[in-house]
Amino acid sequence: MRRRLILLVATTTGLVLLAFLVPLAVLLRGVAADRAAVAATADVQALVPLVGTAGREGLRLAAEQVGAAADRPVTVFLPDGAVLGDDAPRTDGVELAARGESLTVAREDGREILVAVQGRPDGTAVIRTFVSADELTHGVYRSWLVLAALGVALLLLGLAVADRLARSLTVPITELSAVSHRLAGAELTARATPSGPAELRAVAGALNHLANRIQELLRDEREQLADLSHRLRTPLTSLRLESESLADPREAARITDRVDAVERAVTGLIRQARRRGTDTGTEPACDATAVVRERVAFWTVLAEDTGRALGLDLVDRPLPVRLPADELAAVLDALLGNVFAHTPDGTGCTVALAPRPGGGALLTVTDSGPGLPPALVGPASTPLDPAGPVRGASAAGSTGLGLDIARRAARESGGRFQLSNADGGGARVAVTLGPPLATRESPSGVTPN
Repeated sequence: MRRRLILLVATTTGLVLLAFLVPLAVLLRGVAADRAAVAATADVQALVPLVGTAGREGLRLAAEQVGAAADRPVTVFLPDGAVLGDDAPRTDGVELAARGESLTVAREDGREILVAVQGRPDGTAVIRTFVSADELTHGVYRSWLVLAALGVALLLLGLAVADRLARSLTVPITELSAVSHRLAGAELTARATPSGPAELRAVAGALNHLANRIQELLRDEREQLADLSHRLRTPLTSLRLESESLADPREAARITDRVDAVERAVTGLIRQARRRGTDTGTEPACDATAVVRERVAFWTVLAEDTGRALGLDLVDRPLPVRLPADELAAVLDALLGNVFAHTPDGTGCTVALAPRPGGGALLTVTDSGPGLPPALVGPASTPLDPAGPVRGASAAGSTGLGLDIARRAARESGGRFQLSNADGGGARVAVTLGPPLATRESPSGVTPN
């Protein structure tokens, strides 16, 4: 917009200046030519009284003096054919002026001024002078340069004013765009400062009202989720009591673990909803090694009941990632839940957690089942796509929420989510988790304190 406004003002100002300066330049040239012609006519008019009274010698001397003083040729043509003063040809203009009519003849190299003098006994004499083209345009080019400089100055002044005007429009629009991007990035405390024209101030007020409304809706959502958690406490407590009353201790422990997992999931959901839209000042992070080891130990019991081989490949050191522990646990639970739900009993799977160069970790869940349908498989270099095939219903008849949980977790940690089929058959889900910002390696390879 700023460039277009400046271009518009430049075009308009340029057209106005052309419409004003071009006629003025032509007028200045005409005025300069007329001034030189009038001056030459006035010079030769001094010879008119002498033509009828002075002798030939005196008239010749007078013509030479006038020509020398005016720095232009002056010639007197007498009726008997005599030529006094500067030598000049007897042109058609001289013949016409000899009939008693003064005139000016325009030529390519200047103007010929002819003055007819009547009253001599032998006929009409003619006084001739010539004004060159240089004299006719004397001072014109300098005046044109002054006009051009004035036009450029006016154009620059117009551009400066247009730039200030454009800034008064574009700066508030840029600020509104920045605030909208901050709101889109979940920074719900961002607000626009109304400035600029009335229309832009109205837009800023509407954007602030929208941000307030979003905060209100999220607050209501958090309260509803909190109420839901309280409502779920009672049935979960009943299930826990029922599981403790089972005769088989192993079965009771398994059911109790399931109830604990549901309770942890509900609690994590409530905490995540309460964190949404707020800035705690601390960055969410956890040790991926500890979380993965704990969740795989939980799923090992169910794997034994279904005859599955659940492998674990971990490094023996902490791997900090930019994701809360409950969210990472939810990711692994969702991926293993998909394997247990959509592959036959006895199908083995492997969970691997490896460090990444520069920090973070790569979580991989691979099974030996039938693999993924072609619609869900993409190239390994495909970046995260919020509208990609992992959203919504899957081809296996599930809701697809497990993959969506993993995708969102990868995006929030600054990583990637990839689906592929393993080389030996089966599905492979890779979730790249970014490192905490406080421990991210600098470009020089030094980790900041």
